[in-house]
Amino acid sequence: MKKRTELFIAGIAAWWLLWAGTGDVGLKRHTITGYAQGTDYTVTYYAADSLISKIAIDSILAVIDSSMSLYKPYSLITKINGSGKGLFQVDEHFDKVLTHSFAIYRDSKGVFDITVAPLVELWGFGVRKIAKFPDSTEVRQALACVGMDKIRRKGGRLEKRVPCVQLDMNGIAQGYSVDVLADYLEYKGIARYLVELGGELRVKGPKPDGTPMRIGIERPSIGGGMAAVDGVMEVQEGAVTTAGSYRKFLQDSERRVSHHIDPKTGYPFDTGIIAATIYAKNAVTADGYDNVIMAMPPDEAIAFVNQRKNLEVLVVYKDTSGVVRDTMSVGFKKLIVSY
Repeated sequence: MKKRTELFIAGIAAWWLLWAGTGDVGLKRHTITGYAQGTDYTVTYYAADSLISKIAIDSILAVIDSSMSLYKPYSLITKINGSGKGLFQVDEHFDKVLTHSFAIYRDSKGVFDITVAPLVELWGFGVRKIAKFPDSTEVRQALACVGMDKIRRKGGRLEKRVPCVQLDMNGIAQGYSVDVLADYLEYKGIARYLVELGGELRVKGPKPDGTPMRIGIERPSIGGGMAAVDGVMEVQEGAVTTAGSYRKFLQDSERRVSHHIDPKTGYPFDTGIIAATIYAKNAVTADGYDNVIMAMPPDEAIAFVNQRKNLEVLVVYKDTSGVVRDTMSVGFKKLIVSY
């Protein structure tokens, strides 16, 4: 899979904060880095001996790519998208992401929707580039192929009920990939680790000296660039992901549009939110909900998250006068040690 890399929190420049200071000399730090799903990854863990290999990590990610990558012509999702309506046998990875996707789709009342692929392509954020933004007729035609009510999960199979439906799991599958790697580490008996893929991360601690993991926070600057690390959050265990509109966008002479597309209207969201950082127990949940938050006005986003357990958010947005501000959920404030 190839996915956005505009994340502003827990980036590679800041993740070293997690491992500063170790007290247990019996544990050594092991780090594996590589490239997968159109981005970089880092797997760091503490153990007495080396327990996993780069080959193993790359193999796991390759299997996930063969299931859900829109950029692999042999992938399962590519085959399903190129077929008409019918029943399709899916693999375990695909089925689990479907399950999570339907849950977030229902909870968000359709804001999160993995059938948004026709709109993503139409607006130029898919595999193919565009020469101009679509008009209202093109948007209306694409909308006829969008909606998770047009697909059904049936015991290890996917039913396409409308021939033109196409899936795009890039809004959740990278978080799922992080969880698969984290689960693999735990299967190998590793209890302290960081898994980072394209800025999406999951950690488990404490550090060998007994202190919680620390994650550096960066904020987008007013000009759309990246600011220096200006805050720190402590996480004993969980996942952190971010969605943002300030680095992945398209612009013509009149308009600048975000890659976050509303599956109900067919047009890019314009809520004023620049970036939304989610903390959750696992990365697939955080990754799915960070897209949902981008679709809401800031106050509504905070209220939405405060009503849900094991979900926290930091929102950076522009107010009506163009000033960059931030707001956060009650629980996120408890994770911050400096900001």
